[in-house]
Amino acid sequence: MTILNSLENFFMAPTSSLTILEISAIFLSITALLTYVNHRFIGLPTTIGVMVISILLSIGAIFLGFLGFDQLIDYEVSLLEQLDFTEVLLDGMLSMLLFAGALHVNISDLKRYKLPIGILACVGTIVSAMLIATALYFMLPLLGFGLPFLWCLLFGALISPTDPIAVMGILSSAGAPKSIETVIAGESLFNDGIGVVIFVLLLGILSSGDIPTANYVAHTLAVEAGGGIIFGLVLGAILYYMLKSIDSYQEEVLLTLAGVIGGYALASHWHLSGPLAMVMMGLMVGNRGRALAMSDKTRHYIDLFWELIDEILNAILFVLIGLEVVMIAYSGNLFIAAGLTIVIALVARFIVVGMTTKTFHRQLDLPTGAWKVLTWGGLRGGISVALVLQLPLGTERDILLALTYAVVIFSILVQGLSIGKVAKSIRTDKSTAKP
Repeated sequence: MTILNSLENFFMAPTSSLTILEISAIFLSITALLTYVNHRFIGLPTTIGVMVISILLSIGAIFLGFLGFDQLIDYEVSLLEQLDFTEVLLDGMLSMLLFAGALHVNISDLKRYKLPIGILACVGTIVSAMLIATALYFMLPLLGFGLPFLWCLLFGALISPTDPIAVMGILSSAGAPKSIETVIAGESLFNDGIGVVIFVLLLGILSSGDIPTANYVAHTLAVEAGGGIIFGLVLGAILYYMLKSIDSYQEEVLLTLAGVIGGYALASHWHLSGPLAMVMMGLMVGNRGRALAMSDKTRHYIDLFWELIDEILNAILFVLIGLEVVMIAYSGNLFIAAGLTIVIALVARFIVVGMTTKTFHRQLDLPTGAWKVLTWGGLRGGISVALVLQLPLGTERDILLALTYAVVIFSILVQGLSIGKVAKSIRTDKSTAKP
């Protein structure tokens, strides 16, 4: 009886009384249970499966709230408020997820497709943000949700980058041709860094009310993005030297973990792009380090360790995305706006991809119809949610939060589940595939 009372007090206590350890234990336990249920009974890809179940749990809690049983939804909301999603992702998970993703990307493939990757990651992100912002600015007033253009630009900046966490977690099992997979994965690893820098610049304008000069914007981009890339290369070189100088997989795994967590913290402290730094370090360790600085045993354990980290953090992240649904208040017109925003985001992606593949058709050396996979495979995920949660509290933030969740959930559930079929239509077209 004492044990039952203790459990009841634990789960019914306000989250302000819970420690970080207790909150972490709750979310880790929920994630483990949902991954078991998905694997045992549903069979969807892990990231999609756990998000579907967590969304259904959130919808169930909301429905019980309508019936007068408010305890569950109140507890879920208070628990999520206690856990800062933005801090957990951007300061906790992102560094490890980006490093783990970049660790298995072949630099030779990236160099071969550097033109489409560079265009889509840099120019494509900016063009997409402008297209989405403009369409949103003229569409929302028709539904009674007029927003200043700066807020629309902020939404364009946070929703345009394809999320490397979502892309690389789903694309690996989609069966896309290797060339297209390389382009999408490479783009997603770099454009989130570009998108974050643009978002931070726009958020600074919103906070201060001052419009920066073109020189200031160029300098900020050069320092944060360029500095992050250089910093990542330096860290990668140091880590490569240390890995090559010893042969003990325990210490070498620990070195990579310390390099990721410590390097990301240092990049953030120096106002450099931590995401880009982690990508560059992951590419160096995963290519030159893997080939020249690791024994077969070390390579096996490092791959296994970072694969587990990637799987566990991805599962936790997508559970959090699903549970956060209870934080959104939708209305009739907002549902319509969300549906139109999904279409706008897809059209903007189609225009950016179409312009790139059409203009540089000969140089790209991609299979005919690659634009289908590149467009439909532009998934959005946790980074967009983390960024929108950084916006100042108010009506504008509530509107953009609802629109962001609509695009992210559609992206992961609909596009993520169907990208395999789109990829197969390209892969089976042997007559047009490039070697």
